[in-house]
Amino acid sequence: MAKYDKADLERRMKGAVESLRSDLGGLRTGRANTALLDPITVEVYGSHMPLNQVATVSAPEPRLLSVQVWDKSNIGPVEKAIRSAGLGLNPINDGNNIRLPIPDLTEERRKELAKLAHSYAEKARIAIRNVRRDGMDALKADENKKEISEDERKRGEAEVQKLTDEVIKQADDVAAQKEQEILGR
Repeated sequence: MAKYDKADLERRMKGAVESLRSDLGGLRTGRANTALLDPITVEVYGSHMPLNQVATVSAPEPRLLSVQVWDKSNIGPVEKAIRSAGLGLNPINDGNNIRLPIPDLTEERRKELAKLAHSYAEKARIAIRNVRRDGMDALKADENKKEISEDERKRGEAEVQKLTDEVIKQADDVAAQKEQEILGR
């Protein structure tokens, strides 16, 4: 069993919040965001590659994404990958670039996205609580090995709980902000 390490617990908890931020960044809010296309992979040169390794994605306008494919022979596969990604985007191929107008979100789609944001936040909270459990277990193990006293264990557990509460609040704040953005409030 690993020794109790507060810095490691904090790093792992904050990692869950960063992962949540990254997941939420991929949710469409009606504004053009290049992170929207991050999960897309394109089949080129006989293998699957992330879109950002075959093209440059930019947001020249608030409601438009532009995909500049480096090798013109890959425009077709890139367009196909974007179409089949299930993002509700309709690529416009002008021969050199692919333009992606971002359509308005329907109220129903906004609610679905808000639910998805909520579920991402719940996954982050679970991950944070698992890290807390690891910390508590390490403190108990240290006490059983007589490396720390009962009072030190209790102090450590209070520290771990305080850290957990702070990081869960950060995750909730990030998710709430994204839900507000999605719902257009």
